[in-house]
Amino acid sequence: VGKSDFQFKTSPGLSIILILNLYLSREIGTFFMVNFNGTLVDQANAFISADNRGYQYGDAVFETIHVWRSNILFSEDHYFRLMSGMRILRMAIPMNFTMEFIEAEIQKTLEANPFAHQNYRVRITVNRKAGGRYTPVNNDVDYLIVVEPLLVSNFENPSVSVALVDLFKDHYITPGLLSNVKSNNRLINILGGIYAKENGYSNCLLLNSDKQVVEALNGNVFLVKGTVIKTPPLTSGCIKGVMRKQVIDYISKSNDYTLEEAAVSPFELQKSDELFITNVIQGVVPVLQYRKQQFSQTVSKQLFEGVLAKLS
Repeated sequence: VGKSDFQFKTSPGLSIILILNLYLSREIGTFFMVNFNGTLVDQANAFISADNRGYQYGDAVFETIHVWRSNILFSEDHYFRLMSGMRILRMAIPMNFTMEFIEAEIQKTLEANPFAHQNYRVRITVNRKAGGRYTPVNNDVDYLIVVEPLLVSNFENPSVSVALVDLFKDHYITPGLLSNVKSNNRLINILGGIYAKENGYSNCLLLNSDKQVVEALNGNVFLVKGTVIKTPPLTSGCIKGVMRKQVIDYISKSNDYTLEEAAVSPFELQKSDELFITNVIQGVVPVLQYRKQQFSQTVSKQLFEGVLAKLS
Protein backbone atom coordinates (compact mmCIF):
# COMPACT_ATOMS: atom_id res chain seq x y z
CA VAL A 1 0.00 0.00 0.00
CA GLY A 2 3.02 2.28 -0.07
CA LYS A 3 4.12 4.66 2.67
CA SER A 4 1.27 5.35 5.02
CA ASP A 5 0.33 5.83 8.65
CA PHE A 6 -0.22 2.07 9.00
CA GLN A 7 2.26 -0.72 8.44
CA PHE A 8 1.71 -4.44 7.98
CA LYS A 9 3.95 -7.25 9.16
CA THR A 10 4.03 -10.61 7.47
CA SER A 11 4.93 -14.07 8.69
CA PRO A 12 5.63 -17.32 6.81
CA GLY A 13 2.62 -19.00 8.35
CA LEU A 14 0.27 -19.27 11.28
CA SER A 15 0.17 -22.19 13.66
CA ILE A 16 -3.04 -24.11 14.31
CA ILE A 17 -3.17 -22.59 17.81
CA LEU A 18 -2.84 -19.06 16.47
CA ILE A 19 -5.53 -19.70 13.88
CA LEU A 20 -7.84 -21.04 16.60
CA ASN A 21 -7.08 -18.04 18.80
CA LEU A 22 -7.86 -15.69 15.94
CA TYR A 23 -11.11 -17.54 15.31
CA LEU A 24 -12.12 -17.47 18.97
CA SER A 25 -11.18 -13.81 19.39
CA ARG A 26 -13.23 -13.02 16.31
CA GLU A 27 -16.25 -14.88 17.70
CA ILE A 28 -16.19 -13.05 21.03
CA GLY A 29 -16.16 -9.69 19.33
CA THR A 30 -12.64 -8.52 18.58
CA PHE A 31 -11.45 -7.38 15.17
CA PHE A 32 -10.33 -9.82 12.48
CA MET A 33 -10.02 -8.19 9.08
CA VAL A 34 -9.67 -4.43 8.84
CA ASN A 35 -10.01 -2.14 5.84
CA PHE A 36 -7.21 0.37 5.35
CA ASN A 37 -7.73 2.68 2.38
CA GLY A 38 -9.64 -0.09 0.60
CA THR A 39 -7.10 -2.83 1.33
CA LEU A 40 -8.27 -5.70 3.55
CA VAL A 41 -5.65 -6.76 6.08
CA ASP A 42 -5.63 -9.21 8.96
CA GLN A 43 -5.81 -7.15 12.13
CA ALA A 44 -3.20 -9.38 13.75
CA ASN A 45 -0.70 -8.23 11.13
CA ALA A 46 -1.50 -4.52 11.19
CA PHE A 47 0.00 -1.88 13.43
CA ILE A 48 0.01 1.88 13.51
CA SER A 49 3.16 3.80 12.68
CA ALA A 50 4.78 6.16 15.16
CA ASP A 51 4.11 9.25 13.04
CA ASN A 52 0.37 8.70 12.61
CA ARG A 53 -1.25 12.09 13.19
CA GLY A 54 -4.35 10.62 14.80
CA TYR A 55 -2.07 8.91 17.32
CA GLN A 56 0.31 11.83 17.81
CA TYR A 57 -2.08 14.77 17.84
CA GLY A 58 -5.63 13.44 17.78
CA ASP A 59 -5.79 14.74 14.20
CA ALA A 60 -8.66 12.45 13.22
CA VAL A 61 -12.44 12.10 13.15
CA PHE A 62 -14.47 8.93 13.47
CA GLU A 63 -17.96 7.52 13.16
CA THR A 64 -19.39 4.63 15.17
CA ILE A 65 -22.05 3.00 13.02
CA HIS A 66 -24.66 0.38 13.90
CA VAL A 67 -25.36 -2.39 11.41
CA TRP A 68 -28.67 -3.91 12.48
CA ARG A 69 -30.16 -6.92 10.76
CA SER A 70 -27.51 -6.47 8.08
CA ASN A 71 -28.64 -2.89 7.38
CA ILE A 72 -26.40 0.16 7.91
CA LEU A 73 -28.53 2.40 10.13
CA PHE A 74 -28.78 6.16 9.57
CA SER A 75 -26.15 6.02 6.84
CA GLU A 76 -26.92 9.47 5.48
CA ASP A 77 -26.69 11.13 8.90
CA HIS A 78 -23.36 9.45 9.62
CA TYR A 79 -22.04 10.44 6.22
CA PHE A 80 -22.93 14.11 6.54
CA ARG A 81 -21.56 14.29 10.07
CA LEU A 82 -18.30 12.72 8.89
CA MET A 83 -18.05 15.17 5.98
CA SER A 84 -18.84 18.08 8.29
CA GLY A 85 -16.15 17.02 10.75
CA MET A 86 -13.57 16.65 7.98
CA ARG A 87 -14.40 20.12 6.65
CA ILE A 88 -14.20 21.70 10.09
CA LEU A 89 -10.77 20.08 10.57
CA ARG A 90 -9.78 21.28 7.08
CA MET A 91 -9.09 17.80 5.76
CA ALA A 92 -9.06 17.23 2.01
CA ILE A 93 -12.10 15.14 1.14
CA PRO A 94 -11.25 12.64 -1.63
CA MET A 95 -13.41 12.87 -4.75
CA ASN A 96 -14.50 9.25 -4.34
CA PHE A 97 -15.66 9.75 -0.73
CA THR A 98 -19.34 9.50 -1.56
CA MET A 99 -21.92 7.94 0.74
CA GLU A 100 -22.23 5.01 -1.67
CA PHE A 101 -18.46 4.48 -1.62
CA ILE A 102 -18.29 4.41 2.19
CA GLU A 103 -21.27 2.05 2.39
CA ALA A 104 -19.57 -0.26 -0.12
CA GLU A 105 -16.32 -0.22 1.86
CA ILE A 106 -18.19 -1.06 5.06
CA GLN A 107 -19.97 -3.90 3.29
CA LYS A 108 -16.68 -5.18 1.88
CA THR A 109 -15.20 -5.23 5.38
CA LEU A 110 -18.21 -7.06 6.78
CA GLU A 111 -18.03 -9.68 4.05
CA ALA A 112 -14.33 -10.23 4.80
CA ASN A 113 -15.26 -11.09 8.39
CA PRO A 114 -17.41 -14.24 8.28
CA PHE A 115 -19.19 -13.67 11.58
CA ALA A 116 -22.44 -15.55 12.09
CA HIS A 117 -24.27 -12.38 13.11
CA GLN A 118 -26.46 -9.67 11.63
CA ASN A 119 -25.64 -6.90 14.10
CA TYR A 120 -22.34 -5.04 14.20
CA ARG A 121 -20.52 -2.06 15.57
CA VAL A 122 -18.54 -0.43 12.75
CA ARG A 123 -15.96 2.28 13.28
CA ILE A 124 -14.54 4.34 10.43
CA THR A 125 -11.63 6.58 11.37
CA VAL A 126 -10.29 9.26 9.05
CA ASN A 127 -6.92 10.79 9.93
CA ARG A 128 -4.72 13.30 8.17
CA LYS A 129 -1.74 11.62 6.53
CA ALA A 130 1.57 11.54 8.37
CA GLY A 131 3.90 14.48 8.05
CA GLY A 132 4.65 17.67 9.91
CA ARG A 133 4.17 18.45 13.55
CA TYR A 134 1.33 20.72 14.68
CA THR A 135 1.23 22.08 11.13
CA PRO A 136 0.65 19.19 8.71
CA VAL A 137 2.55 18.74 5.47
CA ASN A 138 -0.74 18.42 3.59
CA ASN A 139 -4.43 17.77 4.25
CA ASP A 140 -4.75 14.39 2.50
CA VAL A 141 -6.31 11.57 4.51
CA ASP A 142 -6.23 7.86 5.26
CA TYR A 143 -9.22 5.87 6.45
CA LEU A 144 -9.55 2.72 8.52
CA ILE A 145 -12.68 0.60 8.96
CA VAL A 146 -13.00 -2.01 11.71
CA VAL A 147 -16.05 -4.15 12.48
CA GLU A 148 -17.12 -5.92 15.65
CA PRO A 149 -20.13 -8.23 16.03
CA LEU A 150 -22.76 -7.22 18.57
CA LEU A 151 -23.53 -10.53 20.23
CA VAL A 152 -26.46 -8.91 22.06
CA SER A 153 -28.33 -6.01 20.48
CA ASN A 154 -30.46 -3.68 22.57
CA PHE A 155 -32.38 -2.97 19.37
CA GLU A 156 -33.68 -6.55 19.40
CA ASN A 157 -34.88 -6.60 23.00
CA PRO A 158 -34.52 -3.19 24.71
CA SER A 159 -33.46 -3.93 28.26
CA VAL A 160 -30.35 -1.84 28.91
CA SER A 161 -30.51 0.84 31.59
CA VAL A 162 -28.02 2.99 33.48
CA ALA A 163 -28.26 2.37 37.21
CA LEU A 164 -26.60 5.46 38.69
CA VAL A 165 -25.05 8.64 37.31
CA ASP A 166 -23.37 11.68 38.76
CA LEU A 167 -21.66 14.81 37.52
CA PHE A 168 -18.03 14.79 36.41
CA LYS A 169 -16.61 18.13 37.51
CA ASP A 170 -12.85 17.68 37.25
CA HIS A 171 -12.76 19.05 33.70
CA TYR A 172 -15.20 20.98 31.53
CA ILE A 173 -16.14 21.03 27.86
CA THR A 174 -15.55 24.34 26.09
CA PRO A 175 -18.56 25.09 23.85
CA GLY A 176 -17.76 25.73 20.22
CA LEU A 177 -17.70 24.19 16.77
CA LEU A 178 -14.92 21.74 17.67
CA SER A 179 -16.89 20.36 20.61
CA ASN A 180 -19.60 19.19 18.20
CA VAL A 181 -17.09 17.21 16.12
CA LYS A 182 -16.58 13.52 16.86
CA SER A 183 -12.80 13.71 16.85
CA ASN A 184 -10.18 11.48 18.48
CA ASN A 185 -9.79 14.07 21.25
CA ARG A 186 -11.86 12.30 23.96
CA LEU A 187 -9.76 12.95 27.07
CA ILE A 188 -12.64 14.33 29.13
CA ASN A 189 -14.72 11.24 28.32
CA ILE A 190 -11.81 8.98 29.24
CA LEU A 191 -11.15 10.72 32.56
CA GLY A 192 -14.87 10.77 33.28
CA GLY A 193 -15.00 7.03 32.64
CA ILE A 194 -12.14 6.44 35.08
CA TYR A 195 -13.87 8.65 37.66
CA ALA A 196 -17.13 6.71 37.23
CA LYS A 197 -15.35 3.36 37.59
CA GLU A 198 -13.49 4.47 40.71
CA ASN A 199 -16.66 5.76 42.38
CA GLY A 200 -19.13 3.04 41.41
CA TYR A 201 -21.19 5.04 38.90
CA SER A 202 -22.63 3.51 35.74
CA ASN A 203 -22.03 6.71 33.77
CA CYS A 204 -21.25 10.38 34.30
CA LEU A 205 -22.71 13.61 32.97
CA LEU A 206 -20.26 16.11 31.54
CA LEU A 207 -20.49 19.85 32.13
CA ASN A 208 -19.35 22.78 30.00
CA SER A 209 -17.41 25.82 31.16
CA ASP A 210 -20.73 27.51 32.03
CA LYS A 211 -21.47 24.63 34.46
CA GLN A 212 -24.36 23.40 32.30
CA VAL A 213 -25.08 19.72 31.64
CA VAL A 214 -23.82 18.86 28.14
CA GLU A 215 -23.91 15.09 27.59
CA ALA A 216 -23.06 11.70 29.05
CA LEU A 217 -19.76 9.90 28.59
CA ASN A 218 -21.09 7.92 25.64
CA GLY A 219 -24.14 9.78 24.34
CA ASN A 220 -26.51 12.72 24.44
CA VAL A 221 -28.85 13.36 27.35
CA PHE A 222 -32.57 14.13 27.53
CA LEU A 223 -34.70 15.17 30.51
CA VAL A 224 -38.44 14.60 30.82
CA LYS A 225 -40.71 16.79 32.93
CA GLY A 226 -44.40 16.19 32.35
CA THR A 227 -44.92 16.43 28.60
CA VAL A 228 -41.78 18.51 27.98
CA ILE A 229 -38.63 16.74 26.81
CA LYS A 230 -35.50 18.83 27.06
CA THR A 231 -32.02 18.32 25.66
CA PRO A 232 -28.92 20.55 25.59
CA PRO A 233 -28.46 22.46 22.32
CA LEU A 234 -25.40 22.03 20.14
CA THR A 235 -24.24 25.47 21.28
CA SER A 236 -23.76 24.01 24.77
CA GLY A 237 -20.91 21.88 23.41
CA CYS A 238 -22.52 18.44 22.98
CA ILE A 239 -21.72 16.00 20.20
CA LYS A 240 -24.09 16.18 17.23
CA GLY A 241 -25.40 12.70 17.95
CA VAL A 242 -27.01 10.64 15.20
CA MET A 243 -29.44 8.94 17.62
CA ARG A 244 -30.09 12.35 19.20
CA LYS A 245 -31.31 13.49 15.78
CA GLN A 246 -33.62 10.47 15.41
CA VAL A 247 -35.18 11.09 18.82
CA ILE A 248 -35.59 14.82 18.16
CA ASP A 249 -37.25 14.09 14.81
CA TYR A 250 -39.64 11.65 16.47
CA ILE A 251 -40.55 14.05 19.31
CA SER A 252 -41.06 16.91 16.85
CA LYS A 253 -43.71 14.87 15.01
CA SER A 254 -45.41 13.69 18.19
CA ASN A 255 -48.60 15.21 19.55
CA ASP A 256 -47.86 13.93 23.04
CA TYR A 257 -44.65 15.80 23.85
CA THR A 258 -42.99 19.17 23.39
CA LEU A 259 -39.29 19.34 22.56
CA GLU A 260 -37.09 22.01 24.10
CA GLU A 261 -33.45 22.48 23.10
CA ALA A 262 -32.11 24.69 25.86
CA ALA A 263 -29.36 24.91 28.45
CA VAL A 264 -29.74 22.36 31.24
CA SER A 265 -28.80 23.25 34.80
CA PRO A 266 -27.64 20.45 37.13
CA PHE A 267 -30.46 21.50 39.48
CA GLU A 268 -33.01 20.41 36.86
CA LEU A 269 -31.85 16.81 37.07
CA GLN A 270 -33.36 16.27 40.51
CA LYS A 271 -36.65 17.82 39.42
CA SER A 272 -37.08 15.64 36.32
CA ASP A 273 -39.41 12.69 35.91
CA GLU A 274 -37.03 10.85 33.60
CA LEU A 275 -33.49 11.07 32.34
CA PHE A 276 -32.16 9.08 29.39
CA ILE A 277 -29.06 8.75 27.22
CA THR A 278 -28.99 8.18 23.46
CA ASN A 279 -26.38 6.65 21.16
CA VAL A 280 -26.54 4.61 17.97
CA ILE A 281 -25.31 1.36 19.47
CA GLN A 282 -27.68 1.12 22.46
CA GLY A 283 -30.47 3.40 21.23
CA VAL A 284 -32.43 5.09 24.03
CA VAL A 285 -31.14 4.13 27.47
CA PRO A 286 -33.06 5.16 30.61
CA VAL A 287 -31.17 6.34 33.69
CA LEU A 288 -32.56 4.93 36.92
CA GLN A 289 -31.00 7.25 39.47
CA TYR A 290 -29.08 10.52 39.85
CA ARG A 291 -27.91 10.97 43.43
CA LYS A 292 -31.09 10.50 45.49
CA GLN A 293 -33.49 11.16 42.61
CA GLN A 294 -34.99 8.03 41.05
CA PHE A 295 -36.51 8.14 37.59
CA SER A 296 -39.24 6.27 35.77
CA GLN A 297 -38.69 4.74 32.31
CA THR A 298 -42.06 5.14 30.60
CA VAL A 299 -41.27 7.91 28.13
CA SER A 300 -37.82 6.65 27.19
CA LYS A 301 -39.22 3.22 26.36
CA GLN A 302 -42.04 4.76 24.34
CA LEU A 303 -39.60 6.90 22.36
CA PHE A 304 -37.28 3.98 21.62
CA GLU A 305 -40.21 1.87 20.46
CA GLY A 306 -41.24 4.73 18.16
CA VAL A 307 -37.76 5.05 16.65
CA LEU A 308 -37.54 1.26 16.17
CA ALA A 309 -40.92 1.20 14.48
CA LYS A 310 -39.58 3.55 11.81
CA LEU A 311 -36.77 1.10 11.11
CA SER A 312 -38.95 -1.98 10.74
